[in-house]
Amino acid sequence: MPISSAAELSLPAAGTYEIDPAASSVRFDTRALGLLRVRGTFTIAQGRITVAETSEASSVDVEVEAASFASGIPRRDNHVRSSDFLDVERHPTIHFRSRGLEQSAQGASLHGELTVCGVTQPVVVTIGSVVGEGERITVGGTASIDRYAFGVKKARGMAARRLKITLDIVADR
Repeated sequence: MPISSAAELSLPAAGTYEIDPAASSVRFDTRALGLLRVRGTFTIAQGRITVAETSEASSVDVEVEAASFASGIPRRDNHVRSSDFLDVERHPTIHFRSRGLEQSAQGASLHGELTVCGVTQPVVVTIGSVVGEGERITVGGTASIDRYAFGVKKARGMAARRLKITLDIVADR
């Protein structure tokens, strides 16, 4: 059921759910040159959602393939995968591990740590929806990532500092 801003998060059945990479998506939205919208995707390599009896004890651990960066323009994609940006040869994965789920009158937020290019920083994912259907759960969320915080500072002024990340995650028990 979608989370309403004033309601408590309704968790699916307790247990461990494996993320289905083929059914899940990690999308980004940013700007180039301050004007041009750049959209694309990353591919999830693997991940797990553990739903506990209380939302605060639930956790998420997910690994994204850095080389899967795709914006639809091969030249740009190859440049972003290079040592100028994601350096996928040295850092093949992007990793997120939650530290806690917080609920408030405004909704639910998943607090965790994101590791990009070997740098780990705190990140908050705003949970927009959680739907449990038998042995399957679907979770939607968003986050804002400051690439400079992870040492990805190439092309200042050409490529935006922040990326909006939209997650649509499907996991099965």
